[in-house]
Amino acid sequence: MRRGKSPRRYPRTARVNEVLREVVADELERIDDERLGITTVTAVEVSPDLRHAVVWLSSEPAEEAGVALGEHRVRLQAAIGRQLRLKRTPGLDFRPDPGVLTGERVDAILREVHRDEHGEEEDGGA
Repeated sequence: MRRGKSPRRYPRTARVNEVLREVVADELERIDDERLGITTVTAVEVSPDLRHAVVWLSSEPAEEAGVALGEHRVRLQAAIGRQLRLKRTPGLDFRPDPGVLTGERVDAILREVHRDEHGEEEDGGA
């Protein structure tokens, strides 16, 4: 521990991840593009050298939102450059959040199991 300074709670990249998520999410709210539909920034992962960042998204419809975000990339990076004090603005790469996709798949499986259980109970009681 350095004398006279408090220890850091978490690494710099984790702090940058959270601030980038907030900036990108705020800027997305200002973009008037119907292709974005309901788009949520679920997380951001910046590389250790801060040159690249993956923006994880949950979106409906996912394909159209990806195209729209690619077109608005410059605007989003400009917002990051204005709001953050970084040596360089990271390049943004937009990807669908695999956790959201997995959750949707699990939800569908659970609904199917629930439907099967209730269907069997109704048939067995007759």
